[in-house]
Amino acid sequence: MTTNLHGPLARYAARLHGSVGDRHHVASPLGAWLLLALGGSTGPDRDADGLADALGTDPATAARTAAALLDAPHPLVPAATAVWHRPDADTDALAAWRGTLPRATQTGPLPDQAGLDAWARRHSAGLLDRFPLTRSSRVVLALASAVATRISWADPFDLAPATALGPDSPWAGRLTRVLRTPGYGHRAWIAATPEAGDVAVHAAAAGPGAGTAGPGAGAGLLVVSVAAAPGVAPADVLAAAYRIAADADADEPAGRRSLFDLPLGATPLWTLREETVRTHARDGRQERHTAALPCWSARDEHDLAGPGLGFPALARVLAPLVGGTEVEARQAVVARYSRYGFEAAAVTAAFAAVSLPPEGVARTAELRFGHPYAVVAVATDRRGGGVGPWHGVPVFSGWVAEPDDVAEGELADPPVA
Repeated sequence: MTTNLHGPLARYAARLHGSVGDRHHVASPLGAWLLLALGGSTGPDRDADGLADALGTDPATAARTAAALLDAPHPLVPAATAVWHRPDADTDALAAWRGTLPRATQTGPLPDQAGLDAWARRHSAGLLDRFPLTRSSRVVLALASAVATRISWADPFDLAPATALGPDSPWAGRLTRVLRTPGYGHRAWIAATPEAGDVAVHAAAAGPGAGTAGPGAGAGLLVVSVAAAPGVAPADVLAAAYRIAADADADEPAGRRSLFDLPLGATPLWTLREETVRTHARDGRQERHTAALPCWSARDEHDLAGPGLGFPALARVLAPLVGGTEVEARQAVVARYSRYGFEAAAVTAAFAAVSLPPEGVARTAELRFGHPYAVVAVATDRRGGGVGPWHGVPVFSGWVAEPDDVAEGELADPPVA
């Protein structure tokens, strides 16, 4: 089963990130959405409209979509869900609902706090050491989801002085070094968007076929960074980032601007220059892109019980099963973006002497992520010549407003494979 989850998740992400505001943060709209989707199989008569509003689709479809994701796990984005109940609160209706849950969803008696914390550690790859809620004697039912990834870039970043962020960057004077795209493996471009105008885009890849597009590229992960002009509302930049992430692995992403349609010179987002080069480009016009962006990290907890995020509606859906309507919902999340990720893949090159091609013109854009910008991590899932259920699913997203310097342990070049 293929999924069409990007639209509903982009809609939910707008609500979740909007509830946090424009401070530096990271979240997993997917993790919250999966929990809401578990309630979609309780039956069509239980507050379906309230749950559908949060899910962005009808609850039954959401439940089938969640099952498709959980029962066909992505190799780089392990996800888990659990539904636990207090034994003395079990009912026939609750047992019937548990029978409709995805095969991969863990069910059983409600663990104690130590057991909940252990579940969180196990399914977060050890990045989170405790469950986001504290159990009390009043709890009769607990639902949990975990989404984790721990990858390395197929091709590590190079380093650059922080001045590469540009003279207008508020971060250039605070940092010492930033990341620069290597000469291969990464993708960068300028895109036109209806939400945020022209934006700078960078995509770093991990997984089989990383850095490639098209059938056979395999199941991987793309982390897409999108910077708009200063003053563009964070909500609009995040919306643009979700739009771009939807097809960021395509050979020609939607909205990509030709550098020859843009004016030469410097802006807060890029510097565009032109030079005479030798090129094989068919029309004699070659386009090149580089990018400079900072390391960053974030650790957050989000209260999900507020309006618009769906958990009060989920409580009403589950109330007939357990006899209660109160709900607590929180998400704990951590993320770090740095120079490395993978064990570096080996790159083999061969040079051959050829006659010089005719002269042409090349334009190079140096993109700068030197002020707050959006990040979306989207799964790719091309297996056996087809598209799997995870393809195009946004996994994590964030607003980068507090960059980190490059860690001392990442200053040395990687060992030669």
